[in-house]
Amino acid sequence: MQHTKAEWRAKLDPAQFNVLRQHGTERAGTGPLNREKRRGTFVCAGCKALFASETKSESGTGWPSFYQPLESSVGTSEDRSLFMTRTEVHCADCGGHLGHVFPDGPPPTGLRYTNPGKS
Repeated sequence: MQHTKAEWRAKLDPAQFNVLRQHGTERAGTGPLNREKRRGTFVCAGCKALFASETKSESGTGWPSFYQPLESSVGTSEDRSLFMTRTEVHCADCGGHLGHVFPDGPPPTGLRYTNPGKS
């Protein structure tokens, strides 16, 4: 999914644009998705479903965390910002920044996909 910067700005609110298109984040504990408990799917603000509510876990980090994305919904790349190497997670369709994945999550995968908000 390709859009110009202007088209993304028109489609997303400023906070969504900051996270998805500029690799931003919201402050820990401030996002409404962290407290979301309803059943359903968590959807990329840019395009598609990413995570099922059944895979949401309480990580204590202040950001929504999941142990498994929906099939073919995300991609990963190496992130060397902030003087460390992490695995960045992005939407497989629009390329939007979703957060990072860490190897300290709950069973059954042992992975923790953090979502910095506004997806």
